[in-house]
Amino acid sequence: MKLERPAFKDVLEVRGLIKDYVPRTPLYSYPLLNQLLDTKVYIKHENHMPIGVFKIRGGINLISRLTREQKERGVVTASTGNHALSIIYASNLFGVPVTVVMPEKANSAKVKTIKSLGANIVFFGKIFDEAREYAEKLAGERGVRFIHPANEPYLIAGVGTYALEIFEECPTMDVIIVPIGGGSGASGCCIVKETVNPDVQVIGVQAEKAPAAYLSWKNKKIVKDKMETAAEGLATQVGYELTQGILQDHLNDFILVSEEEMVQAIRIYMDLTRNLVEEAGASPLAAALKMKKSLKGKTVVLVLTGGNISMERLKEIMA
Repeated sequence: MKLERPAFKDVLEVRGLIKDYVPRTPLYSYPLLNQLLDTKVYIKHENHMPIGVFKIRGGINLISRLTREQKERGVVTASTGNHALSIIYASNLFGVPVTVVMPEKANSAKVKTIKSLGANIVFFGKIFDEAREYAEKLAGERGVRFIHPANEPYLIAGVGTYALEIFEECPTMDVIIVPIGGGSGASGCCIVKETVNPDVQVIGVQAEKAPAAYLSWKNKKIVKDKMETAAEGLATQVGYELTQGILQDHLNDFILVSEEEMVQAIRIYMDLTRNLVEEAGASPLAAALKMKKSLKGKTVVLVLTGGNISMERLKEIMA
């Protein structure tokens, strides 16, 4: 079944729908970061959302639109953590039961938060895509709505609202750098920029150790590859049809970063901005450092998508 792409009008509609549920997140510039990158840099603080991640925007949009019967029967989804948090948070607002399938070694901090929000967790598989495939099977067996982490127009339109806020507050920017796992955040950003200002470059970032989305974009076909990164938000093993179609049409560039570069970016965020950041959220800064020469003289926005790092991982990084 061909999925219909969301349009700019859908993003505008979502903004009105979610404004009573989520805050407008800050867009800050830090002098020390500007000095480090030798250009004007703004950080879009999606880590300031109630659950510490940008995906809440899409979760509320999708859950609010379920039919009465779907809400009563509940939903099943799969996640390494942040997508699940958004769906559960939204489902609690609308009284929808949720089952989340997570990889067996999922982030302990995210697991703890998900349990506290009341969702049923099923652990399955070593990596995210194994959990996703099982979740889809489970939803079919139960006859309930399966929520795909990327191939969902309502999720993409929802997260596109962060890009609306960026364009309103920083109309003179030249570049937006955004992490890509499944690609909903970057796709939403591309949809907005194509209408508001097509001259703005949207650059995606993925981990070198999980390059499936990058390879799918580069080869213009769905590619499956290794998944060995610690960056949960970037840890996809395959590209996804809906988001890849949007990215291939509108994404300007795609950068891969190493595990070490993301760790360095986490430390820099803590040192220069006093923000706690997970690997995926830090990846745009890692990419900006890698691209420093080409960004000089430009106004750059880095999307800090989330801050849900576990204490265990943080201790490893700071050791």
